[in-house]
Amino acid sequence: MEHGLPRRAIIIAVIVTLVGSGLLALLWSQQRRLIYFPSTGPVPPASTVLPGARDVVIHTADGLDLAAWFLPGGPGPAVLVLSGNGGDREMRAPLAAALHAMGLSVLLLDYRGYGGNPGQPTEVGLAADARAAHDWLAGQPQVDPKRIGYFGESLGGAVAVGLAGERPPAALVLRSPFTSLADVAGVHYPWLPVRRLLLDRYPSIDRIGALSAPLLVIAGDTDDIVPPSLTRRLYDAAPEPKRFLSIPGAGHNDRALLDGPRMLTAVEGFLQHTPVLNATER
Repeated sequence: MEHGLPRRAIIIAVIVTLVGSGLLALLWSQQRRLIYFPSTGPVPPASTVLPGARDVVIHTADGLDLAAWFLPGGPGPAVLVLSGNGGDREMRAPLAAALHAMGLSVLLLDYRGYGGNPGQPTEVGLAADARAAHDWLAGQPQVDPKRIGYFGESLGGAVAVGLAGERPPAALVLRSPFTSLADVAGVHYPWLPVRRLLLDRYPSIDRIGALSAPLLVIAGDTDDIVPPSLTRRLYDAAPEPKRFLSIPGAGHNDRALLDGPRMLTAVEGFLQHTPVLNATER
């Protein structure tokens, strides 16, 4: 009996280790299913949702053809909307309509794997999609390539920050952005070694300091998906000029952070004070 207990304890420890290793291996292999939540249904034609919009195709450097919506405005300024990790472009139609009403041409991009598009979403893939979308938008005859702004939503904020380092925008709006995906995952899964497991990291905190455009950051103060403290840390690390708007009572997926009047008023005021992008300039 004296020798049986240690042996049994060793066997139990080995079993626990194997089970734990198996769970970690499963999480590692399936982690992108916990990050990206694309819609699976078909997306309707652009003109049936946004009057004046048209369906367009974005060609990526790695050979994918991505469906997107383009809402042309007057000559000059434009905005590239980089969505969060869920849904598709139809969900962002109210935001596109509001930005268009400010005098902007608007491109609503669906990443690879989203909105019926081919491919699987990854950090590298979404960066390639954003580059292709920017270059397509810059090539439109009614768009001044020096007057393109980015609107990044949540995960799309990280995509926008990365794109801003390669193709500097005229202005950058980040809605519910975060410091890094590892920081967000650490909040929701504190018992997991997420910093070692993550394949996609989106390290915005390491990139935001090089930003060369005016910045507006918007956050809801009751966001339980991206903690407001992470959004504030990212904002604090960004250079001037910058503005911060906290919307009381707004959660991550609330309508107030899609096309709520307080958010839109802040966006329009920000754009009006960004001379390069100002839609009233001709």
